Amino acid sequence: MIATAKHVFIDLDDTLWDFHSNSYRALEIVYRDLNINRYYSSSDEFYRIYSEKNTELWSLYHHGRITREQLMVERFRYPLQRVGVYNLLLVSQLNQAYLSALAEQAGLNFFARELLEYLSGRYTITLLSNGFREVQYKKIANSGIERFFDNIVLSDEVGALKPAPEIFRYALRLYEAAPEQAVMIGDNFEADICGAARVGIPQIYYNPTDKPLPDDFTARPFPVTTPTCMVNSLKDIVKIL
Repeated sequence: MIATAKHVFIDLDDTLWDFHSNSYRALEIVYRDLNINRYYSSSDEFYRIYSEKNTELWSLYHHGRITREQLMVERFRYPLQRVGVYNLLLVSQLNQAYLSALAEQAGLNFFARELLEYLSGRYTITLLSNGFREVQYKKIANSGIERFFDNIVLSDEVGALKPAPEIFRYALRLYEAAPEQAVMIGDNFEADICGAARVGIPQIYYNPTDKPLPDDFTARPFPVTTPTCMVNSLKDIVKIL
């Protein structure tokens, strides 16, 4: 139990909102509507190349090594370049179509809605996300979970990305809360868990695939940490809070 917690900070993508499945469906729409079958024989192959690069780019973005504009361009420029296509207009069209399709998807992870129902009334709930403002609000609304949040804190609006301490301190100031009065729930070890640990906020690491904890962060801008708690299912969080 995290007995001192009064305020829950929770991540959106891959924690509550099923980013993998929703992104896959959005890429299928883009693949079809923009005739990407001209370049890739299957939407699965296009998704694989895209998602590998996108994951790499988001890690760089989390640590301020690239801008959001660079992320949005490079994640689609790369899979096109892989098949010998150099077309910046198509890159822009892909990005716009993808973000539009992505925002319409509403799939949540198992027990996400039930968890929010459980937490509601027991704690304040603040969404803490690095996602893009124009997409995140639509995701939240289309998924029907907007009513659960007392506050929504997005990196775009705060001007700081998780794991930077500034975004966590901003959320704490909303409630004039001490770090030990909050708890951070998230799936990203670097952004959510290490970020919260840096400012003294207890953490619940949602790790559904049992990824091993990183053991070498000597080159990273945050210390090695062990999560306060770790769960494989969102359902297990009700035993902790």
